[in-house]
Amino acid sequence: MSSKRDNTPPSVPEPLPVPTVDAHTHLDACGARTQADVVAMVDRAEAVGIGRVITVADDVESARWVVEASGWDERVFAAVALHPTRTADFTEGQRQELAALAKAPRVVAVGETGLDYYWDYSPPAAQHEAFRWHIALAKDVGKALMIHDRDAHEDILRILAEEGAPETVVFHCFSGDADFARRCAEAGYLLSFAGTVTFRNAAYLREAAAAVPVEQLLVETDAPFLTPHPFRGRPNEPYCAAYTVRELARVRGLDEAELAAVLTANAERAFRLQSVNSTSPVVTDG
Repeated sequence: MSSKRDNTPPSVPEPLPVPTVDAHTHLDACGARTQADVVAMVDRAEAVGIGRVITVADDVESARWVVEASGWDERVFAAVALHPTRTADFTEGQRQELAALAKAPRVVAVGETGLDYYWDYSPPAAQHEAFRWHIALAKDVGKALMIHDRDAHEDILRILAEEGAPETVVFHCFSGDADFARRCAEAGYLLSFAGTVTFRNAAYLREAAAAVPVEQLLVETDAPFLTPHPFRGRPNEPYCAAYTVRELARVRGLDEAELAAVLTANAERAFRLQSVNSTSPVVTDG
């Protein structure tokens, strides 16, 4: 039996009745390199109602790229940080560069940062120290903190409490159960749900999505990963967020248009998208 990966792009969904925001994607990991690549990818998303995207860095090289890419198209915003699995050797030079990039006008969040106990690429002590540094950076620049939390729920909440959380905290690709979701919501944090909420074996995520005040929900792809059912395992792109919006609407018992409008308002508030200066696409040789 062949185990070859199916790289066929997922089918294009029906357009959402109201446009919304992909709150966490990785356009560079999706294969975008040039301005033309970015515009084409966001065009595909906008055609189905995903009108804006936040492209997220996980290392310094990626941070440079997302900041540049956010200047190529007014529908693209950026987030910068060093991913917790890369923090074993977090140098002073990296800190200085990330701190400078975080101040860029189209950077709307510090992320993704947090803790990852699934992989052993970086020891917990190094992750904790880096997470605390990113929390301080988010507060310094006055931007949202975008959390990566894998098998680290209690330590994430503890460190946020110890350091004092920024005004806006977003749990990217929320992975906890309904009880943890309620605890996060009570602390004032936002929960962003990816394609995992559509997986057949993820009833606990659907329960979590139903347990949170709708004003604290976001939707994301985390593309190119976590492609929604029934396309799980195939390459993800921002346009696929429309499938997740529809599943969240079903779980919440809401009309698609109503939920999409709320998700848009939540993203605009969390990331202050309306206050970010629009930009004309930069003409490049790419």
